[in-house]
Amino acid sequence: MDSEALKKYSALHPKPAGLTLQYGTAGFRAKAEQLDHVMFRMGLLAVLRSKAVVSTIGIMVTASHNPEEDNGVKLVDPLGEMLHPSWEEYATQLANAEEQELQKIITEICQKAAVNQHKDASVFIGRDTRPSSEKLSQSVVDGISVLGGQYHDYGLVTTPQLHYMVCCQNTQGQYGKATLEGYYEKLSKAFMELIKQVNSVSGESQRHLKIDCANGIGALKLSEMEPYFPKEVLIHLYNDGTKEKLNHLCGADFVKVHQKPPRGLDMKPNERCCSFDGDADRIVYYYKDATGHFHLIDGDKIATLISIFLKELLAKVGQTLKMAVVQTAYANGSSTRYLEETLKVPVHCVKTGVKHLHHKAQEFDVGVYFEANGHGTVLFSKAAETKIRQLAKEEKDDEKREAAKVLENMIDLINQTVGDAVSDMLVIEAILALKGLTVQQWDAVYTDLPNRLLKVQVADRRVIDTTDAERHVVTPPGLQEKIDALVKKYKLSRAFVRPSGTEDVVRIYAEADTQENADALAHEVSLAVYHLAGGKGTPPQP
Repeated sequence: MDSEALKKYSALHPKPAGLTLQYGTAGFRAKAEQLDHVMFRMGLLAVLRSKAVVSTIGIMVTASHNPEEDNGVKLVDPLGEMLHPSWEEYATQLANAEEQELQKIITEICQKAAVNQHKDASVFIGRDTRPSSEKLSQSVVDGISVLGGQYHDYGLVTTPQLHYMVCCQNTQGQYGKATLEGYYEKLSKAFMELIKQVNSVSGESQRHLKIDCANGIGALKLSEMEPYFPKEVLIHLYNDGTKEKLNHLCGADFVKVHQKPPRGLDMKPNERCCSFDGDADRIVYYYKDATGHFHLIDGDKIATLISIFLKELLAKVGQTLKMAVVQTAYANGSSTRYLEETLKVPVHCVKTGVKHLHHKAQEFDVGVYFEANGHGTVLFSKAAETKIRQLAKEEKDDEKREAAKVLENMIDLINQTVGDAVSDMLVIEAILALKGLTVQQWDAVYTDLPNRLLKVQVADRRVIDTTDAERHVVTPPGLQEKIDALVKKYKLSRAFVRPSGTEDVVRIYAEADTQENADALAHEVSLAVYHLAGGKGTPPQP
């Protein structure tokens, strides 16, 4: 390691005095002007990680659904998964180190993680459309170059596309070609194979879809992908980034949180619409009914639709493949009940955060996971995938073989590395077409229980400690008993509280038989949190 070069370059990317950042589920996120040093240092870390695992590592410059002024960075591990938890710690140490300690900390990481300095390093870089992203990705390049790493800069890509490229590269092309064309070709081919069975009589109007692209990267990439789509796919892009600010009053997060349509998308009754988030790794659907009432179809309902479809196919191929759905405590109680009681699919609840869902889903032959916010995918075990591909080729029974072929195309259409709005959208569109379902029929599978999300500011979020996938409070004493007593007052109700991963607030979720009751329960729980967990400012108002 050239310590002079490191000193020289590090001085060009100085750390603002007194700034400390934490590498969380979403990597680092902050105001763009605070991140130059972090980008440079994550370039350094990516080289170390690449040498440690002797594979290509990805770096994505994005702050997803955050406001346009923010930015962020996350590292992608060899199979397109999120950075290993032990390295999140190194990322935080490196980002917060004073300049004179950099060399020492790099050496420590190399010792702890058994990094062979003589190995080659290779890093893939991608970025979103924020005004600050190009310059910040240049800082990443500086970090990679100082430690002698090789890099390929993909420029503007969605977050899932970068995850896909990294996985393709490290599987020597088994997962696909590590190019944008390769991504478009793989997905569009699988999609066309799926929908060619759909008879064209099933209503042309059904295939129209309006997409709110959050004024982000999704619009650019969908436009690039359009020539690959069959003529039956009629997508109309809104909030394409030409006029308005990224994520401003639009995007999946806005629609989910505010339960209303985005600005800039004109909805007619019963039209199918969906929203991507700023880096296109989340999707939610929605429509307005004839009375003008807005209906949101969130991640829970997306997981349910996919589960219904996959369960039917698995039954047809007649294999003993085990399927399960993974949710968090935020999943609507109606979805859990429907999956377990009607569909008879096992449901597992894990802590909030994609990495926990992904990890649990890997335990099954087919693991479906979605967060209510619309981030999710389906994982197929190696054994299940091999079995399905074999049946699609060799099975003598026509019905079984056809079902196996549909499953095989689903495997190719789904981006198994991470939630991917483009891929998830094509999966949903294919299932709706194959099952001949309208958006209203999909929505009617079950009715969501009314719910409410609130947050309470506290002096220190660490006073709250939870267990049982965050559904139960351990500390402060007395709080869980209080919540239990409040929940007993309402029908079909439940409530839980959990500390935010990023700020000193406690998040509250409540659901009940009516919206009034859900609101009342959420308010009463927020008062209990305020009084028992050191609330700040004025008490919560109803």
